[in-house]
Amino acid sequence: MTKPSADAAPNPVDCHVGRRIRTRRRELGLSQERLAEAIGLTFQQVQKYERGANRVSASKLWEIAQALKTSVSYFYEGLEGGAVLLSQMADPLQDFLMSSEGLELAESFTRIRAAPVRRSVLQLVRALAAEREIVEI
Repeated sequence: MTKPSADAAPNPVDCHVGRRIRTRRRELGLSQERLAEAIGLTFQQVQKYERGANRVSASKLWEIAQALKTSVSYFYEGLEGGAVLLSQMADPLQDFLMSSEGLELAESFTRIRAAPVRRSVLQLVRALAAEREIVEI
């Protein structure tokens, strides 16, 4: 069995599990530091797990599931069939929602009850995005 080189791309399954860890951690409002403390690691190690740079062992995944109040199977949801191949591609929406700004924007937007206000916010975002495209050309 050959050992992967240091510059090899992370395994798509490891990336998927890492994204699921990050998603669940953020759903619960936990920092990387708090999760790391709960499972006896450094926050840098949690960062590596979330990026898929380091593979999570079975025992550590069990601890993470306990700390995040979920099942181990949660981390593998979405990998059925050919979905592993899809996880190799970057998911810009998932990346956006996992950024601090994206998460805050999504949470704030869902608290706007008035449909006309939501439409106005969407129009504003579209206008700003279009303006940026014009400026970049």
